Amino acid sequence: MSAGDPRRPDSGGTLGPTRPVVLAAWALAGFAVGYLLHPVSDRFGNPPLVTWAQPLGLALVAAIVGGTAWSTYRSVQVRRETLEPHRAVNRLVLARACAYVGAVVGGGYLGYAASWLGDPSPLADERVVRSGVAALAGLVTAVVSLLLERACRVRSDDPPH
Repeated sequence: MSAGDPRRPDSGGTLGPTRPVVLAAWALAGFAVGYLLHPVSDRFGNPPLVTWAQPLGLALVAAIVGGTAWSTYRSVQVRRETLEPHRAVNRLVLARACAYVGAVVGGGYLGYAASWLGDPSPLADERVVRSGVAALAGLVTAVVSLLLERACRVRSDDPPH
């Protein structure tokens, strides 16, 4: 039997939800890199500044993904419309990618903010605040991405296609 043979039983053609432990691991890795960025960059030059563009960019991504999640939820779960398979896959890929990126980037900014706590340099407080806001925006991006993923789920009382 070939892979496309209709007589072949379904061999795992489903995509499971993103596991929170995986996102937590990526956030922890991002935290470590963000925390190490301060001492390493301080040793070899100037540590990077965090402008308001970074948290605002992450907030924009979160708003777009959140709007897509809301629209998808209303279409699929409330109005019981069928989402075309390629659109569903596109939204699932977007959700998963944004969840991972939100976790890594959020963890990275949180680590960078933590590395500046208690530092006497004049821009330390500014870096802590802006990095903290960026970390929060990264977390929100990851959360709304998981909501988009959940909105794409087929209802259990829907007939299989």
